[in-house]
Amino acid sequence: MKCPIQAQENTELLLAYGTGKLDSQHRAMVQDHLETCPACQEFTLGQRKVWEALDAWEAAPVSLDFDRRLYERIQKEVSWWDLLMRPFRPLMLRQGLPIAATAVLVLAAGVLLQRPVPVVPDNPPQSAQVETLAPEQVESALDEMEMMREFNRLVRVDTADPKL
Repeated sequence: MKCPIQAQENTELLLAYGTGKLDSQHRAMVQDHLETCPACQEFTLGQRKVWEALDAWEAAPVSLDFDRRLYERIQKEVSWWDLLMRPFRPLMLRQGLPIAATAVLVLAAGVLLQRPVPVVPDNPPQSAQVETLAPEQVESALDEMEMMREFNRLVRVDTADPKL
């Protein structure tokens, strides 16, 4: 067997040997190699010490109010943005809303004023059309107008008469 540390091929064999997870065939092969290789002996000894230290370590017990204290601390922590904006919040509530509403109205007015007004094309001026009338019709119309003028004059004279 080649030295796992020097060849970098079987380093997982040394790790598995240190944790005790090797089968008997591979375990025997690694033990034979460890008797002749001081570098691998030092590596497995260091691994064994690490595992013994981890096995001996006991975590501190969690207090009964750990969750409560954790959530209180989370609520107390404030982001940098909130810290930056905190002094401006009262101003934004009192003055920000009217300013925002005014800005929206100004923008809406600008959009409406910038929109081109559709131009309705004017109807082209119509030329005067002359109707042709028969001379008898014109003469009849003039006679009727004369009769109406005469009637109007008679009606005005009679209404001015005090005998009625």
